[in-house]
Amino acid sequence: MADNTNYEFDEILEQIQHTIATDDREQFLEIFLNNHTYDQAQLYLELTPEERQVVYHFLSPMDMATVFELIEEDVEDVEKYLLEMNERYAAKMFAAMYADNAVDVLQEIKEDEAKKYLKLMPRKTSTELMELLNYEDSTAGALMTTEIVAIHELQTVGDAMMMVKQMAEEAETVYYVYVVDEENRLQGVITLRDLILQPDRTLVKDIMQERLVKVHVYDDQAEVAQIIRDYDFLALPVVDEDEVLLGIITVDDAIDVIDEEATSDYSGLAGVNVDSQSTNPLISASKRLPWLITLLFLGMSTSTLLSRYEEIIANASILSIFVTLITGTAGNAGTQSLAVAVRKLGTHEEEDSYLKLLIHEVLTGLISGLVTGLTISIVVGIWQHNWILGMIIGLAMFCAITVATIAGSFIPLVMDKIGVDPAVASGPFISTLSDLTSVLIYFTIAKHFLEAFMN
Repeated sequence: MADNTNYEFDEILEQIQHTIATDDREQFLEIFLNNHTYDQAQLYLELTPEERQVVYHFLSPMDMATVFELIEEDVEDVEKYLLEMNERYAAKMFAAMYADNAVDVLQEIKEDEAKKYLKLMPRKTSTELMELLNYEDSTAGALMTTEIVAIHELQTVGDAMMMVKQMAEEAETVYYVYVVDEENRLQGVITLRDLILQPDRTLVKDIMQERLVKVHVYDDQAEVAQIIRDYDFLALPVVDEDEVLLGIITVDDAIDVIDEEATSDYSGLAGVNVDSQSTNPLISASKRLPWLITLLFLGMSTSTLLSRYEEIIANASILSIFVTLITGTAGNAGTQSLAVAVRKLGTHEEEDSYLKLLIHEVLTGLISGLVTGLTISIVVGIWQHNWILGMIIGLAMFCAITVATIAGSFIPLVMDKIGVDPAVASGPFISTLSDLTSVLIYFTIAKHFLEAFMN
């Protein structure tokens, strides 16, 4: 099925390129606009800069706006596409985009470039976009769109339906119709379906849902996305401190936030930004080196610690064989616990919920450590014909896994409390810390066992 889809896409791309080469605008529009907007965006991205120059002459800024709204989600550097366009064309395109999507793009480009486009837009549009740009990136205000459908509580259903029809074309979604008072304060909500089914003379205030979920303009985006996911909403109203309706946040934007949170979590486990892959190896290396250098010096502490046990290693060299086994297994256990903890913090649940997680992870670490320790103790005892060695390895494994599991769940919480993003810092730190503590535990146990049984 996927192969057929790819074949069809390639065939359409060839047709598009042919219409561009022959300067056939009418045929281009017929083929291009007949595709879904997502496919239009993918076709656009496959074209060469020279071919795209022709596209800007073929497509109106409004048609290009729907394409660019999808491009900004898939492409890291949108500025190069904007630089290909005529400035007035780009400004008209921004004005035709939904406000939240236009803001997303304007935030990604250089400030002076953004100001240039804003100056070329109609005053009303530029003012609206500038207000949204003033909100902090992580707030609901930066995520919301102001293209909404709002009606007055004292209107009749018939009048409200006429207003909805007038506003529907510019609104990002019309599934929810929000109800406001004389001062534009949010009073309730009605689904479009309920509005259609009511008699024309019915007052809006008599049928609206007064108990509704809303968020404030400075609320955290991650919390807003969580609310939309929990309640299965298609949109969520945004109000200010006076309950004035400012805009809405739609489910597609909430999904983007959730995706960014997940990407951040995955990035943290590896200490790299998996969502920002550069084609330049030097740039990629420069982004990873700070963590690698930091961990290099932390790792040196493990080597220093090992040097303190040179005498033990010299007297019982077989101990060195199992160092990587213990550190590796403990590191894996710590990373597993870390993944669960970071995910829990990412859901922004109550603190007592995280306390339950800590207790759960402690018990998990004890059980995992006990089973793993007993297993390796028996295996080493039989394999090396040395049950004392088996006991040393088994006990060290039990302690190392338990400590790593507890650290993996506890350290992200500490980082979160001191204002450090646990998703960014936890992964590499846990791995290095696990190595350090595992070596310390292993050789401390070995030292005491050897002193007890060899004297």
